[in-house]
Amino acid sequence: MPSSAVAAGMSRGFNQLLDAVVRIDVREIGFEAGARRYTASIGSGVLLSPDGIVLTNAHVASPRAVELNITLSNLERVGAKLVGWDHWTDLAVLRIDMAEVKRRGFKLSSAKFGDSTKLYPGQEVYAVGTPHGLTRTVTRGIVSNQNRYFEDNRGIGGYETGTFNTWLQTDAAINPGNSGGPLVTEDGRVIGISSRGYMGANNLGFAIPASTAKDVMERLVRDGTIVRSYVGLVPGALQDLENFYSLELNTGVLVNSVDPGSPAAKAGLRGGDIVLSIEGAKVDGRFPEQLPPIQNLIASQPVGATLRFLVKRGADTKPYAIVTEKLESRVGEEWALEKWGLSVRKVSRAFARENQLDDTTGVVVIGVQPGFPAEASGVSRGDVITKINQQPITSLDVIKAAHATYEAKPAPTLLETQRNRRVSLYILKP
Repeated sequence: MPSSAVAAGMSRGFNQLLDAVVRIDVREIGFEAGARRYTASIGSGVLLSPDGIVLTNAHVASPRAVELNITLSNLERVGAKLVGWDHWTDLAVLRIDMAEVKRRGFKLSSAKFGDSTKLYPGQEVYAVGTPHGLTRTVTRGIVSNQNRYFEDNRGIGGYETGTFNTWLQTDAAINPGNSGGPLVTEDGRVIGISSRGYMGANNLGFAIPASTAKDVMERLVRDGTIVRSYVGLVPGALQDLENFYSLELNTGVLVNSVDPGSPAAKAGLRGGDIVLSIEGAKVDGRFPEQLPPIQNLIASQPVGATLRFLVKRGADTKPYAIVTEKLESRVGEEWALEKWGLSVRKVSRAFARENQLDDTTGVVVIGVQPGFPAEASGVSRGDVITKINQQPITSLDVIKAAHATYEAKPAPTLLETQRNRRVSLYILKP
């Protein structure tokens, strides 16, 4: 094909892509330092269907958002709603207010996904978005690595991210505000969603592959949420350990640890075991990059399903049956009890297991405001409030109701807290 034809094709594809890239202005509520606080931020997104579906990052648009506005390529602004979000992959789906679009006579352009599985190091790519508020900025780079693994999967605000996928690495400039924008090939096909830059370094940007993004988007549009399974295994790479376990290369995955009280722990698995197969399919976790697909294999099974694991322990190999549970984040629902100057987060099952709590009763203190009753009584960040006026806190509604009673008629309130398995009592005084 003549070079002029290639350029023309690239221009058409890119123009359509540019028209599909949007700016996202977010106003969200947070519960920090004992009070509700509203913050504003800017991110990017890409229209991927004619009916107003926008794909972006979960850390751009979360359930905390109280207002979402989309700036289109014609510079006009329209409202949007959150369809669903998935912090595990750092992806969220918004839907533009189509009634407003039709009323104002706008036309929407939409982009198309490319095949991220065919990318190769050195391939030219472009990051499009709103870095530092500079709308529709295009930066050029290459694919630096098409299968990058991050060991630390704690994302924004403590939410887990990246457990089930690897990342595309690029040297195309990705700055604050690029988050949620598309990473595209020269024909304008979306092969990734920009997510993060490496702090303190240049030319190190990362995107969620289109193979992951397309699946997550479709499931969020269909169901509004994604349900995954959990067994409680923390995997580790076997590289350089095969000789110690008398294993052939590319055989099995190491169990680094097992979450206390998890289905895997109840079934009898423990750290140091080697999982050879899951549901009869052999697994290969020799390298770190191979761990997310194995975790995704487990997470993709139905909740409550019984999975067959073939496990090697020492010289013995035996099967284990593990019943899956619903995967939950360690980060529970948050709230601010402003008359007490107290911000709290509901204890989740994952948090309880991580901190060796007996159950999910209680709320974790995530902020205390100076000069308010909670701070004056001695309550501090990290305490787990298990009872209020001797009533177990089985849900946020329990402590919300007690706070509402205090607002109507202030009276001394007794809190029972736990820290490092030590129980303390505090009185909140008006």
